Amino acid sequence: MKRENVAPNEYLHIYNRGALKQPIVFNDRDRIRFLFLILFLQSSDTLKNIDRLFKEFAKNQATFVVEHKDLLERKNVELICFCLMPNHFHLLIRELKEGGTAKYMQRIQNSYTKYINKKYSKSGHLLQGAYKVVNVEDNDQLLYLSSYIHKNPTKLKEWKNKGLLFPWSSYQDCVLKNRWGNFISSEIITGQFSTKNSYEDFVKTSPAKEDKINLD
Repeated sequence: MKRENVAPNEYLHIYNRGALKQPIVFNDRDRIRFLFLILFLQSSDTLKNIDRLFKEFAKNQATFVVEHKDLLERKNVELICFCLMPNHFHLLIRELKEGGTAKYMQRIQNSYTKYINKKYSKSGHLLQGAYKVVNVEDNDQLLYLSSYIHKNPTKLKEWKNKGLLFPWSSYQDCVLKNRWGNFISSEIITGQFSTKNSYEDFVKTSPAKEDKINLD
């Protein structure tokens, strides 16, 4: 999948996997770190002392989101949906500023790779080269991709019939309770359905995951 031209206000499906298809997370602390980055690096601000900020976030995520909502005033991108799997991730975003997507993804991948390499005394590449970008052509594709992303956890044996409760995706933020306030713009998707349960039914009946998205 080649990278296409990206312009402000375009919706984009972004994904990448671990180098040699290896895991990119090893425990829940790693998952929280990745979640912290995809939420807060939407802002164009430089996060000073990122390790200290992460510890605050990990300790009380709900409070941290409220206390740092000022970052929303200066976003490069808008996060709509996400899913973090053991060896890959999916993001659905909208670019707000020209070049915002490239800056967002560079910061996420560089910061997370440095975190993993330092924590586990590793070196080299964590991820499989450049992230992949697919431009979303229309609203049908936007909705389809949201269901595709949210169905990912059902590939995991332990989450086969309870993907809605998977904590490392935005599915529960769309259907149950939004944990991240305005740091995730799930209403772009859910606002097109009469109720949240209607969106859950849409995901359940979607043909997504019958199709294969090549992560190589």
